[in-house]
Amino acid sequence: MPYTPDLVHELNTLLNFNLESNQQGIKVRKDAAPTLIEATERLYAKGLLTLKDGGFLTDSGRAAAEHAHAILAILNAHPEAVKSLV
Repeated sequence: MPYTPDLVHELNTLLNFNLESNQQGIKVRKDAAPTLIEATERLYAKGLLTLKDGGFLTDSGRAAAEHAHAILAILNAHPEAVKSLV
């Protein structure tokens, strides 16, 4: 199953979270891009965020955000670096 546009927006939303601290969340304002608002609401509905407009990552949300960051790092890596990860 390929990534749908909605899933890409959710992955991009997860990338907004700072994984260095559990004390930092995000707040998605009402004037944000509709795709960001909708992605945040879906992540909340999936139990990955604590609030409908962002908040903090749940434990499952943190795991998903870690994976989102890892996928991005792998896809942006130099081809030789990727070979060492496999």
